[in-house]
Amino acid sequence: MAKAAFLVACYLLGSLPFGLLIAGIKGIDLRKTGSGNIGATNVLRSAGKLAALFTVLGDSLKGAAVIGIARFLGLGPAWQAMAGFCAVLGHNFSIFLKLKGGKGVATSLGVITALSPLSGVFAVAVWLLVAFLTRYSSLAALLSFAVLPAASFFLGASKIAVLTATALAILIIVRHTGNIKRLIGGDERRIGEKA
Repeated sequence: MAKAAFLVACYLLGSLPFGLLIAGIKGIDLRKTGSGNIGATNVLRSAGKLAALFTVLGDSLKGAAVIGIARFLGLGPAWQAMAGFCAVLGHNFSIFLKLKGGKGVATSLGVITALSPLSGVFAVAVWLLVAFLTRYSSLAALLSFAVLPAASFFLGASKIAVLTATALAILIIVRHTGNIKRLIGGDERRIGEKA
């Protein structure tokens, strides 16, 4: 029962919509601006670079924080992974936003980095490279997580970390279905591009 309550707490922590709160300080409602998404890309588009940076940090840290708390409580790797996944679910389906939310990229990066630092560094490096070359945040997220499970395996990550990377990759691809259609159709907005 205590472990189940902890997972609920992880979901609630993940549900905190940092992007919405940070943009709100500037008087901007992300749900009515740009793509309507609460993630860092829409924050950048709507509220600027500094707000986007704080959003990335907040969303990443809540993913890493639940892993740290699980370890502090003496919970094993499987429970740590479940805690991280619950935080991502909270971000994507926030109870504070009527089960709507972001796409979980930054929170997932926080989770995987906490579980396997090398895997996290790899994912961030791929994201930065693809984003720099194409200026598509969605494509950078899709490619970095698509290759993450195999990369985690070859980088020596634990079986739990590889399975978590796989689960997060599937969730991110599903959450980016609309972006994939726009990328194929040539309608996807680039990083920083106004609506």
